[in-house]
Amino acid sequence: MAKSLQIMLAIAAWYYYEIWQMNVKTVFFNGFVEEEIYVDQSEGYTVVGDEQKVCHLQRLIYGLKQASQSWTMHFDEVIRGYDFVKNDFDCDILRILYLIG
Repeated sequence: MAKSLQIMLAIAAWYYYEIWQMNVKTVFFNGFVEEEIYVDQSEGYTVVGDEQKVCHLQRLIYGLKQASQSWTMHFDEVIRGYDFVKNDFDCDILRILYLIG
């Protein structure tokens, strides 16, 4: 477990803080696609006569391999805009929280 996560949990235990976990699946909808991505039409949403057509994605959707990386890069940009600096411990926490979530 990352040292910074251990420290945060120790502080929470010392002060009897509640620990909450969130899983926000819609976070990826705010990211833009940098590549050309096409997907098959979803079952139940196909138009009769246009079954062979595909959808061109303009936004990220949950489950795409690119979604996590794109969101992380956007998050990094925003955080750096507030003069925060990334360190290895923070990266470990994000990885652990992603795997746990």
